[in-house]
Amino acid sequence: MNKGTLGVLRVAVVATAVSVITLVAGLVLGGAVAEEVIPGLGDAGVVTRWGLPVSRLLMDLCAAVTVGSLLAAGVLLPLSGGREAALSDDAVGYLRAGSWVAAAWAAAAAATLVFTIADVLGEPVGQVVTGSELSAYVGQLPQGTALMLVVLLAVVVALLARTAVTPGAALGLLALAMAALLPPPLTGHAASAANHSVAVTGVALHVAAVVPWVGGLALLVVHAARGRDRLDVMSDRFSRMALWCYITVGASGLVNVIARLPDPAELLSTDYGRLALGKIAFFVVLGWFGWWHRRRTLPAITERKPLAFTRLAGVEAAVMAATMGLAVALARTAPPAPATEESRVKGLTGYEMPPPITPGRLASMWTFDLFFAVLVVVLGGLYVAAVVRLRRRGDAWSMGRTVSWFIGLLSIVAVTETGVARYAQVLFSAHMVQHMVLSMLTPIFLVMGAPVTLALRALKPAAIRGDRGPREWLTVALHSRVTAFIAHPAVATIIFVASTFTLYFTSLFEGAMRNHLGHIAMSVHFLLAGTLFFWVLIGVDPAPKKLPYPGRILLLFVTMPFHAFFGLALMNLGEPIARGWYTAVDPPWGTSIIKDQHTGGAIAWGFGEIPTFIVLIVLAFQWYFDDQRQARRLDRKADRAAAAGGDPEDDELAAYNSRLAKLAERDERSRKS
Repeated sequence: MNKGTLGVLRVAVVATAVSVITLVAGLVLGGAVAEEVIPGLGDAGVVTRWGLPVSRLLMDLCAAVTVGSLLAAGVLLPLSGGREAALSDDAVGYLRAGSWVAAAWAAAAAATLVFTIADVLGEPVGQVVTGSELSAYVGQLPQGTALMLVVLLAVVVALLARTAVTPGAALGLLALAMAALLPPPLTGHAASAANHSVAVTGVALHVAAVVPWVGGLALLVVHAARGRDRLDVMSDRFSRMALWCYITVGASGLVNVIARLPDPAELLSTDYGRLALGKIAFFVVLGWFGWWHRRRTLPAITERKPLAFTRLAGVEAAVMAATMGLAVALARTAPPAPATEESRVKGLTGYEMPPPITPGRLASMWTFDLFFAVLVVVLGGLYVAAVVRLRRRGDAWSMGRTVSWFIGLLSIVAVTETGVARYAQVLFSAHMVQHMVLSMLTPIFLVMGAPVTLALRALKPAAIRGDRGPREWLTVALHSRVTAFIAHPAVATIIFVASTFTLYFTSLFEGAMRNHLGHIAMSVHFLLAGTLFFWVLIGVDPAPKKLPYPGRILLLFVTMPFHAFFGLALMNLGEPIARGWYTAVDPPWGTSIIKDQHTGGAIAWGFGEIPTFIVLIVLAFQWYFDDQRQARRLDRKADRAAAAGGDPEDDELAAYNSRLAKLAERDERSRKS
């Protein structure tokens, strides 16, 4: 092993020791290891009672160090200079270290899987390993499936990180490792919280912010302890990332506590609440560390005093490890049970059955969807920040594009945060309104906002020559083969049309409705598929292949009938789709399920006229202004020719005669040879 690998493993060992001590204290204080064994029910035994939280803690720590290693290699360390941007030697070393730790991550996840099944079945772990329960319950238990996904993804990261040498590979492995973090926490307490739609999104944001924060700091400590170069660049980049991670962790943690403890008094009266208070205290301490780093240690690093950073960051890493141990103990402690028994509809959707639908209730019955609320705030904030940067620089940006962008964001709010979202859970017709807006109306306004063009103009080039910042990565993505493939008009059209039929006329739709993450994925797919199609069709932003305007109009008229046919297919359904779901949430005041789905088909059939009309108007204006620009370009060319003392028509004729003469000379040479 190289020094980078040894340094990473040394940090992992120290962090493990600190976090295990905190875990044991949390388990004892929370009562998770002193559960009363009820006669007649199975008992997994003391090995599982202690082995499960310990293996879970090891899994979380290895995940954090793996992500930190990949983050250091692909983001924090600058790339080496030269004609081709490449990873530095230190970055390659951290990739190899990440490979070893990812293997340990996979092993810890496998151990957690075995202990989890033993805990659920109430059988000793030895009996589970030697019997047939392990293979039988992996696919049946949500926790088992989630942990198996972690094992598989961690193994892939471990194998690929052994040979990865390019910046793109490092970022791809980082994205894969981040994806592997999410399955376990999303099948825990969040999935069963009273408002599970908010809780699930909150815990996903929480984990996605905590792990790179913890892992990135650990790798900074390793890099400083080894006395390697570029610590100033790494610490500056990490400091900016850590600030946003801290804000995200705080906001998502608050949401999670409110979702599980709606009564503030439960913070003091329950074991779960007291452990949550302990975690909040650690969070405040970490905020102080971050403030001190920005105030004192970053200038010290600039002055070539790395030890000032190493000492404080080492203590901070220990506090973070202790916080992770407390978090695992909190996950093993059951939150307080609801005071009242929830209805079947609330158990499925997170909300009680809404009253009979009216236009007023659609507009006024606000529903907080954390995922789309965060999405709209982030997209709106980034757009405003980019416009402000251009204006401060003295550059202009079209007010029409800004208005178009925010109309698109408001349309997202209109169907995800209002009564439309509440009724979309129980009525197929309301769901179809949501689908049509997200896939066929919102994307038109978003692509007309030209966000990529704005980003390319507002983002600054990388401060270090040969490195890649956000602007360079965006340029690489636009010119990549993947973008060229999916942005091909034929591919974008197939995704836009075929995915709709595939979703609704298979079991995918009911599966997405029964799972909040699946529902989010379905809605995001609607939004992305529509954005891709309309980017190709009317997008202002640069694209790998631009169709001529007659081709765009032809593509529009070829595509829209497929959506009309989709609506007609729904209007002629003989049997309802997703029967199990809509039978379970069927409102007593509504019409029959099949009639409501016929109404949804009529909405899909009629709604297609709206985007078609808007796109035709946009294409007409784009075509007109493009002709005007070409005419002005030809006029300027003619003016330059006239200023040079020649006639533009004579110049064109001379150029034509010159081309003919060259062709004749080439033919003469070929005959002589």
